[in-house]
Amino acid sequence: MLGVLKGLVTTWKTHWRAPVTVQYPDERLPLQPRYMGFPGLMWDAEHDEPFCTGCQVCMRYCPTGCMFVEMKDNPKFATGESKRRKIVADFTINLSRCISCSICVEVCNFEAIEMTHHHERAGYYPDQVADLPTLFQMSADHRAGVGQKPGRETRNLL
Repeated sequence: MLGVLKGLVTTWKTHWRAPVTVQYPDERLPLQPRYMGFPGLMWDAEHDEPFCTGCQVCMRYCPTGCMFVEMKDNPKFATGESKRRKIVADFTINLSRCISCSICVEVCNFEAIEMTHHHERAGYYPDQVADLPTLFQMSADHRAGVGQKPGRETRNLL
């Protein structure tokens, strides 16, 4: 009998509490600063080229094999404008296979990949493949959303 009364008291207390449910498409909860969505590529504004050199380390370490990376010779290296000999020619991520494990961020020697807050990319296969401009835009949108300037000096503050 005592257990039944305790259960009724608990039910009565929670009955008058404010609801905690958020109606998702209309209302959204704020994301935590350390939330990791999909990876994005960083752009070097100082040299006007990507930080990524296309070395394919992230592609080799990816447990799901969702990345495809190609490199090319950097035309700015020949003119002496940049110290990077190679830059990325093609970088695609199949976001439907990405598990947001951030292994690609950890193994990147050039700190060219960062985890963004993008996570709402539902759709069918062709829409799920993020190409090079999309990855740069995802990173730029993430930095603007959290109030960081583009560049490597603010990369590890999250």
